[in-house]
Amino acid sequence: MAMLEVKDLNVYYGLIHALHDVSFEVNEGEVVALIGANGAGKTTTLHTITGLLPAKSGSVVFEGKDITKQPGHKIVHLGMSHVPEGRRVFANLTVEENLRMGAYTRPKSELAGSMKEVYEWFPRLSERKNQASGTLSGGEQQMLAMGRALMSKPRILLLDEPSMGLSPLFVGEIFKIIEKVSAGGTTVLLVEQNAKKALSIADRAYVLETGNIIKEGQAAELLNDDSIKKAYLGE
Repeated sequence: MAMLEVKDLNVYYGLIHALHDVSFEVNEGEVVALIGANGAGKTTTLHTITGLLPAKSGSVVFEGKDITKQPGHKIVHLGMSHVPEGRRVFANLTVEENLRMGAYTRPKSELAGSMKEVYEWFPRLSERKNQASGTLSGGEQQMLAMGRALMSKPRILLLDEPSMGLSPLFVGEIFKIIEKVSAGGTTVLLVEQNAKKALSIADRAYVLETGNIIKEGQAAELLNDDSIKKAYLGE
C-alpha cells in the first residue's frame, strides 16, 4: 500500500478549477518529484494534501488514514511536514527558536537530540543559532525551513520549490541534503520548477500541466523523454 495516495483531487479557487482529478501516490522510502511550469497547480496540490486548502472532491490518504478533511496542525501530528514555498521563517526569532517551533508535536525530552541531529545536517545553522532568522541569506533560510520541518521527525517531507531564488552553490547544497534526508529513511515529495535537478535525485515523477497530471514514470526515463526535455529541461 502507498504511504501517500492522492485520488481524483479537484480543487477550486472561487470559480477557477485549479486541479482536475489529480491522482498519484508516494511509496515509503521514495523521493517523488512533481514537476511543471508556474501555475501548473504544484503548490495547490501540496496545500491541499497538508490541509491548507479544501478539496472540492477526491481524497488524500496517508498511511491508510483519510486526511482529506483534517486541519493542517493535526496532519503534522500524523507524521507529515511541509516546507512551504518562500521559506516562511519567523524573521524576528533566532535560528534556534525557529527550530524549537518545529518540534511542538514532540516530547520535550527529545528536543535536544533532534536539535543536535538538525545541526549535523546543517552545520551552518549551528554557527548561526543565536542569529535572527531574518538576517540569514536566502539559502540559509531554506536550510532553516527544512531543519524546522525535520524537527517534527516526519515520516514524509513535502518540499515546495526548495531551490527558488538560490545561487547555484546553495541549490547544490540543498539537493545534497534532500538526498541525505531520504537516505536516512524519510520519504520525500518534492515540488520543483528546476525539473532537471528534481529528476536527477527522484525515483519517480509526475508532470503537472494546468491542473492535470499529463505524464508519469521513472525519473531517469523522464529525464531522457524528448517532450519533457523540450518543455521543462530547456533542451
